[in-house]
Amino acid sequence: MAIQAAAFNARSWLFAPGDSERKMEKATASNADVVIFDLEDAVTDAEKPRARALVAAFLKAQTTNRERLWVRINPIQTEYALADLAAVMPAKPAGLLFPKPRSRADAELLDHYLTAFEAAAGTEIGSTKVMLLVTEMPESMLAIGSYAGVPRVVAMTWGGEDLATALGASDNRGDYGGYDFTYELARSLCLVGAAAAGVAAIETIHGDFRDEAGLRQRAAAMRRAGWRGMLAIHPAQIDPINETFSPSAEELAAAQEIVDLFEANPGIGTIGFKGAMLDRPHLLRAQALLKTAGKA
Repeated sequence: MAIQAAAFNARSWLFAPGDSERKMEKATASNADVVIFDLEDAVTDAEKPRARALVAAFLKAQTTNRERLWVRINPIQTEYALADLAAVMPAKPAGLLFPKPRSRADAELLDHYLTAFEAAAGTEIGSTKVMLLVTEMPESMLAIGSYAGVPRVVAMTWGGEDLATALGASDNRGDYGGYDFTYELARSLCLVGAAAAGVAAIETIHGDFRDEAGLRQRAAAMRRAGWRGMLAIHPAQIDPINETFSPSAEELAAAQEIVDLFEANPGIGTIGFKGAMLDRPHLLRAQALLKTAGKA
C-alpha cells in the first residue's frame, strides 16, 4: 500500500558520499532528520560498485534510527539504477532520493521496481519512501505538476546544477549572487508541484557550509514561502536548518490563539483580531502550523 505522503515531516536532509564509511558515520551521528547516502553525483562511475557494497553493509549494521537512513540512487534511465536497487534494497533503506525523473512514468516505474525488491527482501510492500529531484532535466521541468497520487512519494526537491548543464549554460547565478530567472522558475515550480501533489517541498543546498548567517537567512525565507525543509552538504548546517524550520514558541502561541478564537466563534467566517481581519485562510495556516509541530 502507498505511504501517506502528507504525514511525512523532515526538516534537514544531509548528504554523505556512499564511497566513504567515515563520512557516512559522521552524517549518521549528526542531528539530521534524514541522512542520504549518495550513490550518484558523489561517486565516480569506477567507484559505484564499491560504494553500493559499502552502503548496503552500513545500512545492515545500523540497529537504531533506521527510519532516517535514505539512499540516493542513480537515474532510472542509466545502467546503474537497477544495480543500486539490487544492492541496497535487501538492506532496507527507509527511503530513496530519486534523481532526474523525466516524467510521472519514471516515478511509477520506480514504484514497480521497489515493490519487486521489497517482496524479495521480505520488506513491507510500499514501505520504502521516495523523494523526487524534479528539476534536473528540461523534460523534468515540464512534468513537475504530474506527480499527484504517485505511490511512495513523500517529498519533492530541486537543483539547478544539472539543469544548467543540460541547458548549455555557463553558470546559473546572476551578478547579484542569486539564481537567474530559469532556476528561480525551477524552484517555484517545485514548490507548486509539491503542493499540487500534497507532499513536502524541500529546498536545495546552500553550497557554502561555512556561511551560517547566509544559510539561516535563506532557510527563513524559504520557510516563509512554504518549504518544509532543506538539503545539506555538511553536518555544520544541520542545527541551523532544524532551528529555522521549527516553529518558535511565539509562532505556536499565535497560531493557537487564532484557532481558539475561531473555535470560540463558530459559524463566523471573518473575525477582527489585533487590528486585522482574519478569515478561513488564516485559520487553515494556523492549524497547519500546529499540526506540523505535533500540537494538533
